[in-house]
Amino acid sequence: MSAPTTRGVLYVHSAPTALCPHIEWAIGSVVDQRTDLSWTAQPAAPGMYRSHIEWIGPQGTGARLASALRGWAHLRFEVTEDPSTGVDGSRWSHTPELGIFHATTDASGNIVVGEDRIRYAYEQGHGNPAAVYHELSLALGEAWDEELEPFRHASEGAPVRWLHQVG
Repeated sequence: MSAPTTRGVLYVHSAPTALCPHIEWAIGSVVDQRTDLSWTAQPAAPGMYRSHIEWIGPQGTGARLASALRGWAHLRFEVTEDPSTGVDGSRWSHTPELGIFHATTDASGNIVVGEDRIRYAYEQGHGNPAAVYHELSLALGEAWDEELEPFRHASEGAPVRWLHQVG
């Protein structure tokens, strides 16, 4: 019996030239297939490059991609994994300054904040709206969105290609 499949996108928002082949190798090790990305200059960060690739693979491929890339200096990326049978969608965002952020997503790609996380925000707030706002901002990954937004816009119109996992 094979694992259910899903799909997603890996966006490399910015990477130094020297890191690009290592990123391709890391992706290839996750999907068990050689990966040659089409790299273009990243206007939001001169001297850096960007690329993205759509993928299809078993549930959990998004998490494996994010794990393979996290923690690399000077690398900004996002990975999405669409919801599939019995599994919510996910989004991972990474910046050198903030590290990695993970959130569950709905069918439209919106971040879903669970009841327990909302209750935690209330408890941490102790009636202080600014503290509740801060906790909810963390739950939504707003700091990652703010840092990545200039890199997202700079990549509009980039070519798209699909990657299917072997096996």
